[in-house]
Amino acid sequence: MGPSVRDNPAVAIDRIAPTKRPDGPNKGTQRWRNLVFAHWQISPAELRPHVPAELELDMFDGTCFIGLVPFEMHAIRSSWMPRFAGLNFLETNLRTYVLHNGRPGVYFFSLEASSWLAVKVARAVWKLPYFHACMHQHPKVTDDTAHHYDTVRYDDPAANLKLDYRRRQPLPPPKPGSLEHFLVERYYLFSLRGSEVMLGQVHHPPYPLHGARCLDIHEGLIAAAGMPKPGRTPDLFHFSPGVDVEVFGPWPQPSS
Repeated sequence: MGPSVRDNPAVAIDRIAPTKRPDGPNKGTQRWRNLVFAHWQISPAELRPHVPAELELDMFDGTCFIGLVPFEMHAIRSSWMPRFAGLNFLETNLRTYVLHNGRPGVYFFSLEASSWLAVKVARAVWKLPYFHACMHQHPKVTDDTAHHYDTVRYDDPAANLKLDYRRRQPLPPPKPGSLEHFLVERYYLFSLRGSEVMLGQVHHPPYPLHGARCLDIHEGLIAAAGMPKPGRTPDLFHFSPGVDVEVFGPWPQPSS
């Protein structure tokens, strides 16, 4: 497999363009709340077999990352739906960072959701690997309270996550070029429909980031995706109270 575009210093990757809102109406709106970003380093050699060949690995200083992001989904609705019909549920995604035609985005290995309907719709429309899971969290997130989040996939109990964490103080906005910006400020998502690459886009304000402390974590989602189990404690751990989101796409993309 050839080198990633990220490894070629002659190729500039525009990480600001994805933050701009696409023209035209959105396909739907969502509210993402109380997000945790847990990241582990992984070598390109270990990651490459698990990412479709149509996508290139996006690296930071030669290192790849996998991320677990548990959070709350609120008021999830298509643009044609009335506000009262929006769905609320918990979600946890397992992801890494990729490039397609020089565009930086996210590739999802799996997405757990507590809503059976959300799983069916996302699989049909977005062709994303959603799984129905039993999920809980408690109590309300505050600065001085330990918070618990857990998920277990209905058809595969080994695909699970138990997380205890504590939110800390707000952080300055991550600067473009920083590792935090590389990991968190992602607005494109790539999926495959057969061999065709599809591009989706979200638009929202930059994440308000907080420091966070991982008190305890047990997870089986990475192994369920077929990847080697990382060190138990994440290499990086952040929290965000959330953002309001517009959703666009998906659009078919030309071959690289």
